[in-house]
Amino acid sequence: MTYQRQLLIRISNSFKACITAYIILLALTVTTGLAEKNSPVVYKTDFENGATEWSPTDAAAWKLRKTEKGLVYSQFIKRSKYEPPHRSPYNISLLKSPIVGSFQLDVDVLSTHEDYGHRDCCLFFGYQNPSNFYYVHLGKKTDDHANQIFIVNDAPRTKISTKTTSGTNWDSKWHHVRIIRNAETGKIQVYFDDMESPIMEAVNKAFTHGKIGLGSFDDTGDWDNLILRGELYDARD
Repeated sequence: MTYQRQLLIRISNSFKACITAYIILLALTVTTGLAEKNSPVVYKTDFENGATEWSPTDAAAWKLRKTEKGLVYSQFIKRSKYEPPHRSPYNISLLKSPIVGSFQLDVDVLSTHEDYGHRDCCLFFGYQNPSNFYYVHLGKKTDDHANQIFIVNDAPRTKISTKTTSGTNWDSKWHHVRIIRNAETGKIQVYFDDMESPIMEAVNKAFTHGKIGLGSFDDTGDWDNLILRGELYDARD
């Protein structure tokens, strides 16, 4: 084999290795979404200064609760007086602003309800109005109506998750939840304690922006240390 041919083979192999590395890097970038892009923090709170930036569907069901870790935002009534227009969660508190497109939401949550099969806490996003939004249901045991990603689109909530687990292992401890939403691709990823592997995934482009929120279907829970990174939505765009 001539020297020139050996050189060409080496160059070809190096090129293939570079292409492979690029593909792997691209896949990792798509998977990690906004975390990889270092999107700016557009809102954060530890609720030590109150919750005036939040709008509950039933204000009587929410309060600031003093704990050993400081003030937390507590949804303490199991079934609020709010009646949604379609079958969907009864306990919701929405962040008034900002409205985001693609985003990464991080928050700590403590389930305060006694244990049972559908013990849950929920996170809301892409919220347009009471009839149009997404939510993540973190339920103790999985079925078609629990521990899934749902859409409410002028109809009762519908499961859209393509991946989930056997259930969310609620206990008496605080847990960390992350949602990564790519509005362009429609991808939704949900993480629970382990920030390396999502517990739920879905793809849906019905709502490419909206408000975020906290709550439960019909249980109780406390929230703290919320950080929202993402792309601000401008209605004029």
